[in-house]
Amino acid sequence: MFYCCGVTDKGVMPHNEDAMLINGSVIDSGSSEQTVKEPFLMAVSDGVSGERSGELASKMCLELLLDKGFTGGEELEEKLLSVHHGLADYSASDPETHNMQATICGIAVDIDKRIFAFNVGDSRLYRYRGGRIKQISRDQSLVQLLIDEGAITTEERRTHVHRNIIFPVLGNIKSEPTIDIFELAGGMEYGDLLMLCTDGLSDYVSVLDMEEILELPKSLKTRLHLLMDKALANGGKDNITVIAVVYGE
Repeated sequence: MFYCCGVTDKGVMPHNEDAMLINGSVIDSGSSEQTVKEPFLMAVSDGVSGERSGELASKMCLELLLDKGFTGGEELEEKLLSVHHGLADYSASDPETHNMQATICGIAVDIDKRIFAFNVGDSRLYRYRGGRIKQISRDQSLVQLLIDEGAITTEERRTHVHRNIIFPVLGNIKSEPTIDIFELAGGMEYGDLLMLCTDGLSDYVSVLDMEEILELPKSLKTRLHLLMDKALANGGKDNITVIAVVYGE
């Protein structure tokens, strides 16, 4: 069994362009706590800023994925490409939603407790283990490419002039996205925590602050709210969504 808690909030923005998928529910406001049994899906999605209907794109992205069902990691790429084409076809048919797009980052746990991570865009997956947190997903962004090439440092990422440029994501009508999918080596150990979040959290909360908050002797829901509070206190100007999954067996 796994315990999951998720929170999504508009932050200082007028509306929420984030959404989260927890087990069988797509949520675009508030929080959810559930004990879940494999197989299941968890994911966060962020409607792309600057494109139309971001709030619809993120929610529809997760609803389309949920409709596809899940039994094993081998089928994830095909299902996510189908989500991409579903978004693109929908947006092409309506000027009000033209080229709406969304990131996605999530985990899929199969009946054998194998954990598959998937990512398109710059939402993130972290693993917290033994008091240390590590980013597991890789951002599909221009600044990540610059970091990989040694042109800028990780510290320069947050203030770089091109920090908001990401590569094609789900729904892009001009380009197919690159879908990163991999099995999480070793799965989860007792005491591990997997955390999914949109950039409204990761852009404003440092690794050290994440570790400090996650190690507090408080409920998981309280710790997630503290992470959101930290993002806002640090000048967060975006919607914020975070899901945490703990292995409870």
